Amino acid sequence: MPMLDLVAQYATIKDDVVAAMMKVVETQQFIMGPAVAQLETEIARLSHAKHGVGCASGTDALLLPLKVLNLKPGDEVITTPFTFFATAGTIYNAGAKPVFVDIQPDTFNIDPQAVKRAITPRTRAIMPVHLYGQMADMLEIMAIASRNGVKVMAGELGWVTGYSFFPSKNLGAWGDGGMMVTSDDATADRLKKLRLHGGAKQYHHDEVGTNSRLDTLQAAVLLAKLPHLAAWSGKRREHAAYYTRAFSELPQVTPPAVDPANEHIFHQYTIRAERRDGLQAHLEKEGIGHAVYYPIPLHRQHCFAQLGYKDGSLPEAERASREVLSLPIYPELTRAQLDRVIDAVRGFYR
Repeated sequence: MPMLDLVAQYATIKDDVVAAMMKVVETQQFIMGPAVAQLETEIARLSHAKHGVGCASGTDALLLPLKVLNLKPGDEVITTPFTFFATAGTIYNAGAKPVFVDIQPDTFNIDPQAVKRAITPRTRAIMPVHLYGQMADMLEIMAIASRNGVKVMAGELGWVTGYSFFPSKNLGAWGDGGMMVTSDDATADRLKKLRLHGGAKQYHHDEVGTNSRLDTLQAAVLLAKLPHLAAWSGKRREHAAYYTRAFSELPQVTPPAVDPANEHIFHQYTIRAERRDGLQAHLEKEGIGHAVYYPIPLHRQHCFAQLGYKDGSLPEAERASREVLSLPIYPELTRAQLDRVIDAVRGFYR
C-alpha cells in the first residue's frame, strides 16, 4: 500500500482533467494562457486576498517575495528548522541569513515565543510554515511582526503567502507549480514583473528578474482539481479521526494534536512513535507506505554549518526529527486499508 496513490485520484477525475488539458492543446496557448489568470483569481479568492500571481514552483513562490524585500548581506529572516529545505534555501539565495527558532512540541509549528526572542534590528521578515496542514499561531506572530516592523510570509494575515502545487500536495499539479497571493497592490505588480524577467511589457525590463511562469497546462489541471479540494480535505479529516481513535489507547504512539483554533487539512498524518526506526522497518516489511518529514532539521544540515548551530540548539525540532512518522492519509483510502495500517502499527508494539 503506497504512502500516496495519485493513480487512484486520477481515476476519479480523469474526464475533467483530460478535457481541461485538451482545451489548452487545441488553443495552443501554452504560455500565460487564460487558465493561468483564472487560477490566480480562484486561489486569491479562496485565500481572501486581492491578487494571485502564478509561478513555476513552490520554491519560487518563496524566493520571489524575498526578492521584493531587496535583502542585503546581514539581513535576517526568522523561520523554522523543521520543514522542507526550500524554506531556508530561498532565504539564503535571496541574500539573507536564515535564523532558525524552535517549534512547538504539539503542533510542530514555529514557536511564537522563540520568534520573539530571536528578533534583532537586522530582522526583515518572519517565514512561518503551516506544517502538515494546520496553521501556525498567526495572531501572535503577526503581533510580534507589527511591534517590530517586519514582514510575515505566510497565511492570509501576512504580507505574501507562497503555495506549492507539487504533485503530492492536497491540490497538486502534474509537475511543478506555485502561487503567490497578496493584498498589497505594489507587491503584486512587482511579483508579476519578477516572474517575467523583470518586465511587465515584452522586451522592456525594469529590473533583472527570472523566468518563473506557471505553465498553462498545469493551471488547467489545477482548475479541474479545484472543485474536488473541499471534499478531499473532508476525507483526510475523516481518515485522521479514524486513526486517532484507534491510536488513542496505544501508549507508544502520540497522534497529531489539532489546535482548537484550526481546521486541520492533514496534508500529512504524522505521529510521534517510540522506537520510530523500528516501526518504520516493520511497516516496510509489511508493504505499507510511510515517510519521515523531516529526518534532519535544517539547522543541522551541512550546508548551514557556518551558522553555528550545534546538537541541542533547538531541542524540540531535533526530538521531532527522531520521533515523527507520517502514515498514508490520501482521500481514496478505503476503511480496509486504514485498518491494515492500524493493525500493522499495533502489531509492532505487541
